[in-house]
Amino acid sequence: MDLAQKTLRLEQKLGFDRIRAAISDKCSTSYAVDRVAGEAFTSHEKEIRRRLLLTDEMRLIMMFEESFPTAGYIDCLDFLKPLERQGVNLDLISLRKLKTMLETLRKVSSFFAGIKDGVYPNLKRMSSQVASFPEVQRKIDSILDRYGNVKDTASDALFDIRRSLKEKEGVISRRMSAILKKAQMEGLVDEDAAVSVRDGKMLIPVPAVNKRKLQGFVYDESATGKTAFIEPAEVVELDNEIKELQFAEQREILRILVEFSEFVRPFVPDLVAAASFLGEMDFLMAKAQYALEIIAGMPVISDNSEMNLRKARHPLLEKALRREGKQIVPTTVTLTGDKHILLISGPNAGGKSVCLKTVGLLQYMFQWGMLIPTSETSEMMIFDRVMVDIGDDQSLDNDLSTYSSFLVNMKEMMGEADSKTLVLIDEFGSGTEPAAGGAIAEALLAEMDRRGVYGVITTHYTNLKLYASGENGVINGAMLFDAKNISPMFKLEIGLPGNSFAFELARKMGLPEEIIKDAESRAGEEFVGIERNLRKIARNRKALDEKLERIKATDRTLENITDKYQKELQGIKQLKKEILDQAHAEAAEIIAGANRQVEKTIKDIKESQAEKEATKEARKELQDFMGLFAARKEQEQKEKDEYIERKIKQLDARKERQKERKERRADENQKAELARQQEEQAREDAFRNAPLKVGEKVRVKSNGMVGEVIRVSDKAIQVTIGNIVSKLSRDKVERITSNEYRSATKVADRHVTRIKVDASITERKLNFKTELDVRGERVNDALEKVTRFVDDAIMLNVNSVRIIHGKGTGALREEIQKFLRTNPGVASVADEHIQFGGTGVTIVTFD
Repeated sequence: MDLAQKTLRLEQKLGFDRIRAAISDKCSTSYAVDRVAGEAFTSHEKEIRRRLLLTDEMRLIMMFEESFPTAGYIDCLDFLKPLERQGVNLDLISLRKLKTMLETLRKVSSFFAGIKDGVYPNLKRMSSQVASFPEVQRKIDSILDRYGNVKDTASDALFDIRRSLKEKEGVISRRMSAILKKAQMEGLVDEDAAVSVRDGKMLIPVPAVNKRKLQGFVYDESATGKTAFIEPAEVVELDNEIKELQFAEQREILRILVEFSEFVRPFVPDLVAAASFLGEMDFLMAKAQYALEIIAGMPVISDNSEMNLRKARHPLLEKALRREGKQIVPTTVTLTGDKHILLISGPNAGGKSVCLKTVGLLQYMFQWGMLIPTSETSEMMIFDRVMVDIGDDQSLDNDLSTYSSFLVNMKEMMGEADSKTLVLIDEFGSGTEPAAGGAIAEALLAEMDRRGVYGVITTHYTNLKLYASGENGVINGAMLFDAKNISPMFKLEIGLPGNSFAFELARKMGLPEEIIKDAESRAGEEFVGIERNLRKIARNRKALDEKLERIKATDRTLENITDKYQKELQGIKQLKKEILDQAHAEAAEIIAGANRQVEKTIKDIKESQAEKEATKEARKELQDFMGLFAARKEQEQKEKDEYIERKIKQLDARKERQKERKERRADENQKAELARQQEEQAREDAFRNAPLKVGEKVRVKSNGMVGEVIRVSDKAIQVTIGNIVSKLSRDKVERITSNEYRSATKVADRHVTRIKVDASITERKLNFKTELDVRGERVNDALEKVTRFVDDAIMLNVNSVRIIHGKGTGALREEIQKFLRTNPGVASVADEHIQFGGTGVTIVTFD
């Protein structure tokens, strides 16, 4: 098995082939698709960091920068590279593609030029190295109009040719009208006959009996042979002149393209580099879009030989669960230099393999240069190689059984594994007799441990769990199981061995109890004891975890309450100090006032010589003063009571606000998830509904056929589907990626079969006329004829037909055109040019 086959097998085992395909589907250009296919796993730290930084910067741009162009990325390298050789020239479609490419390049360069230094530095550095092409753009704008058509003013000669063409067409139209009118006056042509156009020639319908009376060439006949279509001799020369002018027009356009090719040839190396730059932008956008889809971020590159995957999610499993309306359980895995092998055990269908594949897939994505769905605080090591033994590799061709293939894989691992290797082994040692298989597995595990190999291994073997419990570089991990409800919890607990819960699962599945009892006795007391102890440990651990969680929650609550009360206490202490200070000040003031009042009273008594009335008055003043003091103290006590009541209400209000915040946070999380889903849908809608440009790939909504846009106008686009060019309205197609286009064309190629052509069909094709005359018919009869006529045209792959219905009241025209517009095979329905019949003739073109 060569290196490419080994890499493909590894990616298939890990599921990275599906990641690569998902990113490839988001690419618009073949260059980007090839980059996705060619990008390889690397162990160079500088290169990994560069890839991750570029992708992360593009992720931020896709999230926040609406002005960054996300459309207009088309393939141009297929015609630019050959253009370096002399004698190779551009065709008109390639010129249109080049115009689109240069417009997109200008927008991208302008975006990065307007960004400040330090914002998206790596992408800005890439952009600064790409040349601009104002002269080439000006030259293209002088040749093509905004719809991609060659302008009349592209050259003086082309201007003269097209002016002559218009003049000649006017002359021939007027001459044909005069000849028709004269023939009608002479009775050679019916009064209501009109000029007919077949294969670009203007013809006069003449009854067969009169065809030799009108000088000219019989070009065609009606299906009945009653009408001949004659090209008058007088206009043959004029028609030839028009043909010569049309040839001259094509020659002049070719000369303009050759001249432009010579002009642009010196720019080709820089144009190739610019096209590659846009392809690289397309590649990075595809990676960034997928990163946004799986909610991925950039981890830290570890520098201490430790892997710390925090809240890791398997992107493929998460997407599948999301479709079912379920949530994935994130996994946290830690490997260190001391404990570098994680041995996971637990019940079947408990998530062991998912955990192992999550580690392997995310490690591979990281070293491929892709952002990973984990916490951005995760630390990732860089390994030289990732080696796996996942799934059944038995092969009848190579005479390998399940266990033989396991041993072959182990031999290969032992030949290369070292401290820079990550090994992933699922169901370690299974597939043979348990005692021997367990012994070999333990010997292999000990050797890996000795070499310092990093790894994640799943197993059911008890001897391996016991080995991991010893003093070595292996650590047990258990997939938790709800023994009460007999259901897996899909949570990894590092440090404990897991229990298979085989007997419990057997009971849950309804196996007879006597058989289970017999099985337990056959397993032996030692095994049952070990399993029982493991269950006990698991139950105790779960109970302990629940207690710890409750204790942590209580601690958090106590901390919050303690902090709150500490703040309250500080406030109360401060308030107490302020009250005491105020009380001391007031007391001092009161004492001073009392002293003054007493002194005044004594003075008044002395001065009045202790008269009875004066003494009574002095006592009354003193009592009034003391009453005022008591009222003030009562008011202060009332204010303190009101303050305490307010504080209690504030605490209650604070609890209510915390409850509301918690509920609001849950609503916000739900809204954020909904917004993320809406954002994904909006990005998809923006991609599908952005204005189409030349060179982009599209799918026809009605039949699923795919093609490439070659021309765009205000009302319609032209699409090449195989060898057919169709003109379609914008709402009839949807944009697709290059990968979807290739897949669809491959499927179409596989279903192409040889078609045996019936002789009658060949005959019908030879006799089919591209013109139907239903003048004078009833509406129902006319519609029946039109239906058969259109069906034959579609079956015989005719590009366009003419239906002559006359002008009259316009009712027949209206009904026929209304019917044609409902036919799925009809691309367009329009009146003929005024000089060829106007509203009396309907032109029908087919898809």
